Parts: sequence; structure tokens; C-alpha cells
Amino acid sequence: MAASLRAVLRSAAAARRRALLPPPPRPLLRARACSAGAPFQYLAVQKTGARQSVGLIQLNRPQALNALCEGLMEELRRALEDLENDSQVGAIVITGSQKAFAAGADIKEMQNKTFQECYSSSFLAGWDKVSTVRKPIIAAVNGYALGGGCELAMMCDIIYAGEKQGHPGAGGTQRLTRAVGKSLAMEMVLTGDRISAVEAKEAGLVSKVFPAEKLLDAAIACAEKIASNSKLVAAMAKESVNAAFETTLAEGTRTEKRLFYATFATGDRKEGMTAFVEKRKANFTDS
Repeated sequence: MAASLRAVLRSAAAARRRALLPPPPRPLLRARACSAGAPFQYLAVQKTGARQSVGLIQLNRPQALNALCEGLMEELRRALEDLENDSQVGAIVITGSQKAFAAGADIKEMQNKTFQECYSSSFLAGWDKVSTVRKPIIAAVNGYALGGGCELAMMCDIIYAGEKQGHPGAGGTQRLTRAVGKSLAMEMVLTGDRISAVEAKEAGLVSKVFPAEKLLDAAIACAEKIASNSKLVAAMAKESVNAAFETTLAEGTRTEKRLFYATFATGDRKEGMTAFVEKRKANFTDS
């Protein structure tokens, strides 16, 4: 009995000592792929490009074809926040694997949920984080982008696609309809039929198609070009284009003028115009 009591007291004392220790520091985003000890289980995150100005996020749940489980989406939100707050990063690329960008939401995780659970927990409420990031985001889509995977790609600002796989499947009744029109959107949503990368480009869903092995390099090159411009003005330009996508023409033009006038309060606007007049390369300071 006495031995047992001493053991309990020792355990309690050890617990108190642990409680007094400061929490371990949160690992920083490094300019290389995340290792086994990094904070991401479902993502590989790094900074890339000649100036390390591109944030690269790779969905990394291969056993489920990158199905978008709650854990993956929470990690994606954290990664985007890290890159959004990194002053070195001017643009972001999101990609998957050669086989799948993302095979939709995780059906196994969803199948037994009830209305009460979904409603009370605001299920999927955080999925739109991608669309709220101010820095430009490029989706490099190889392989399947079905359902929620197609929606994830459409939340990005630019979509590049690999040519070998048939991808986007039905997903995102609102964004898909705005991107490809009612008829094709209805056909994809109601039948679940997939379209090829070439068909997606013809429909206006993706901007460019590349051989699968060149896709990621092309997306990173585009992101580097974007990141070489003023990050401040790029964010304004993105906001203006999104206004055209989401509002009326009159409201969109008002937003455009407001943002254009706002550039006159920035040093980068003056530097850009001065460099143009002097026929030299601009030196932007994001101010």
C-alpha cells in the first residue's frame, strides 16, 4: 500500500513539473520539403523558385488519392496562413500527385454524419480558405480532380492542367457554372461525367495544358513571374478580377476604380510608372 502511494505521489509530482515547462516551439516553414518531424501529416510544404518566392503545397495523402479529409483541409488552412504571412512569398502553387490532384471529399469520413452534426459544427465552413488568400494561387492539376477536388482547383486563381489524365469531375455547382456556363455545368453535375484537360481548356475551366512531366515546372515559373511584381498591387489586381467574377458589372467597375486610385498611395505604383518611363526594370519594395 505504501509503495503504491509513493508511486502515485511521484507521478503527480512529475505531472506538475511537466505542466510548468513551456510548450515546444511551433516548427517554422522551411525552404525545403517537410520532413517526418514537421507539423504536416497530409501535406508537403516548401518554398521554391530562384528567389524562394513561391510557396509550394503538395497534397500528400496517396493511399486515398488525396481525398480531402478534415485533417488535410485543416493543414491546408494552416499552410496557407503561413505562406500568406511570409513576406518572401509572392505566389503559391497547390498540386497533388501524377495520379490525382484530389479525388474529392473523403466519403468514408462523411457517410455517417447527420444533419444535426453538419449544421451545429458548420461542416465544410472552412473549405473556402483558399479563395480568401490575398496572394495569387495556381492549381497544378495532374490526374483526377473530382468533386471537392475540382472545387479546390476552382478556388485557386489560375488552373494549369496536365494533358494525360482525364480530370475535372462534377463539383462546385456555383463556381463551375460561372466558369463553364450552365449547359456543361449541368451535364457534369447531373451525370458525374469527367472531361479531359483539353476539354476543360476549351470550356474555359483551365488556362493552359502541359505534358504531365512539365506541369509543375510551368506552374512554378508562372508563380515566379507573378512574385516578381509588387505583392501589394498584385493583391489589389486579384481583388479587382474577383469582383468581376462575383459582382455586377457596375459594382465591379466601381471596385476597379477604387483599387486603381488606391495604388496612388503606394510607392510601388510610382516606382512602376517611373521604371516604365525610364525604360528600366522596376525595383518593387511592396510598399
